[in-house]
Amino acid sequence: MNDELTHFDARGQAHMVDVGAKNETHRIAVASGHIRMQPSTLQLIIQGGHKKGDVLGIARIAGIMAAKRTADLVPLCHPIPLTHVSIEFETDTTECMVRASARAETRGQTGVEMEALCALQNALLTIYDMCKAVDRGMVIGEVRLEHKSGGKSGEWNRSE
Repeated sequence: MNDELTHFDARGQAHMVDVGAKNETHRIAVASGHIRMQPSTLQLIIQGGHKKGDVLGIARIAGIMAAKRTADLVPLCHPIPLTHVSIEFETDTTECMVRASARAETRGQTGVEMEALCALQNALLTIYDMCKAVDRGMVIGEVRLEHKSGGKSGEWNRSE
């Protein structure tokens, strides 16, 4: 693993990493997280009874849109052509949460970790936004990278 910060030059100034000499490879990143809520809020989502509509469907679209705009949101990210973005949800009535995962893919010179993380977080934020009228105490948590592959550093998987 590289133990130096790549977004700073020799003088300590922030810069965008030059990826021009990198090989194009198929790159994949998967991020996961969840949002905890009151049981009644989760039931509204599951039953589709929310007056604003299909909460998870809208959150999925929001996540995909966020992945496509990551370079506009994170200052030193490269704008990259995404070949695939998907958002999956799983409701857990025992833990009163919605678990989410986001997968981003490209064929390019830089990874898609930030796109997967941005997609995931925006999907979870959208769930919060749509449900905050009935549950302001929701908590977003455990947002993390689970997997990345492609590029010079190869494959990485969360081990915990």
